[in-house]
Amino acid sequence: MVLLQHGILVLLLSAVIAVFTLKSWDILTRPWKKQSGPMVAIHHPKPPNSKIATPVSVNYHFTRQCNKTCGFCFHTATTSYRMPEENAKCGLALLAKAGMKKLNFAGGEPFLYREFLGHMIAYCKEALDLESISIVTNGSLVNESFLKKYGQYIDILAVSCDSFNEATNIAIGRGSGDNVRTLTKIAEWCRKYGIKFKLNTVVCQLNYEEDMNSWISQLQPFRWKCFQVLMVVGKNDSDTTLRDVRRFQISDEQYEQFCERHRGQESFVPEPNNLMAKSYLILDEYMRFLDRDGREPSPPILEVGVKAALARVFWDQESFVTRGGLYDWTRGSTGVECGGESGTALDW
Repeated sequence: MVLLQHGILVLLLSAVIAVFTLKSWDILTRPWKKQSGPMVAIHHPKPPNSKIATPVSVNYHFTRQCNKTCGFCFHTATTSYRMPEENAKCGLALLAKAGMKKLNFAGGEPFLYREFLGHMIAYCKEALDLESISIVTNGSLVNESFLKKYGQYIDILAVSCDSFNEATNIAIGRGSGDNVRTLTKIAEWCRKYGIKFKLNTVVCQLNYEEDMNSWISQLQPFRWKCFQVLMVVGKNDSDTTLRDVRRFQISDEQYEQFCERHRGQESFVPEPNNLMAKSYLILDEYMRFLDRDGREPSPPILEVGVKAALARVFWDQESFVTRGGLYDWTRGSTGVECGGESGTALDW
């Protein structure tokens, strides 16, 4: 009996020693971090997903120059630079190779440089075979001769319209007394040349109480984007920036009042601040991606490539989809979203 008990005791001690040895080895082989107190092991989490998003839809602000002075603008004329045409084409080719399907030309005011704009949109359709080309303009410099020559390359022409009251447009800094008449002409030209006519409205302190239903019903845009006026730190937020949005700002409740008044419009697409701020891929005049998260722009894509540039900024892909970033964006579309039956099927 004594021998049996002794054997059991030996076995138990051997098991304890083995466990202690294995545990000690596990601890000794972990990475360690020095602290002011005892040394503790660092447990590294699994690495984050390093897959870079496909830049399916890009907004190319090729100029900051503009012939209007909208008080809430955040993409202001801080430079006069415009990239040479051949360099710009090289950059757009890189984006197309990286998976870009839609390109939106914006500014500033793109129609200040009609020849450059015309050459770019033709190149995008003929050489790059992009699904969709759109232009955002204040409308003041659009003429029929340009649309007659280049309309075949334009899927969407979006015109900024913040009010149908000319006094309000002038107070905002967008109007010159003929904004409504200009809109009517452009809508007619778009129908004539097979271009989708779109309206963009910035809802602010000067127009959130306006009822625009009768005009929207008359103009019949295929899409009416209504943005809540946005403050961007360092761009339009103080007396030291070129524009100061503070006097134009509205509460979420005031924005909702405007939205509720116009939800009956089939083309109505609301875009509050929480969806707008980081859901756009914006390429500036130097072909750098801009970051609305307060960080510096990416390096130019012509220097580091699209993938490396994208890795330097934050693009909220979920908000991009939520705000309706995928839609029927080609001039010959029949309502089916891009990328097949469902836009969300795109491989990010």
